[in-house]
Amino acid sequence: MLRIDDTIISLELLDEHFVCDLGSCKGICCIEGDDGAPLEDAEVKIIEDLLPKIWDDLTETSKEVIRKQGVSYIDDDGEPVTSIVNGAECVFTYTDEAGVCKCAIEKAYREGKTDFYKPISCHLYPVRLQKYNEFTAVNYHRWDVCNCARTLGGKLSTPIYRFLREPLIRRFGEAWYEQLEIADAELKNRK
Repeated sequence: MLRIDDTIISLELLDEHFVCDLGSCKGICCIEGDDGAPLEDAEVKIIEDLLPKIWDDLTETSKEVIRKQGVSYIDDDGEPVTSIVNGAECVFTYTDEAGVCKCAIEKAYREGKTDFYKPISCHLYPVRLQKYNEFTAVNYHRWDVCNCARTLGGKLSTPIYRFLREPLIRRFGEAWYEQLEIADAELKNRK
């Protein structure tokens, strides 16, 4: 484990390899699972405000779920998560012309309709954050649906933290990320 500021970081972020391979997995992480994607409290309001800009990209089933329960619900851990369809699929998922499941929120961002990229938990995946009183744990989450991402990451020799450079900086800042790079270089020099 590494400590940077108020975070404790799993060494797996430096040692394990990962690069999303949407051509292989077709975005299955958006449609598999037991709960929606974790949301920070402020993100719920942002997504509610953004809803009119993404409404036309959502499926009719997703729209019905949102009408009934809203954009999020509280999971068994007492945390807000995105609403889901049929106990698995995120309500913000749409399928593109190639059959790849993608995020309607990210699509709106890419089209310049919003400055909100997507929930930070989605942007950071396969990293999951766990908040404690005095620090935030930054851990690698393994999921079988991402086997192709581990394979591609290995072929490209891309450590998780390098693949996640943009979202890690978004969440923790440039200086934090630079400290992570320094720690990685120092640890590799010791081997």
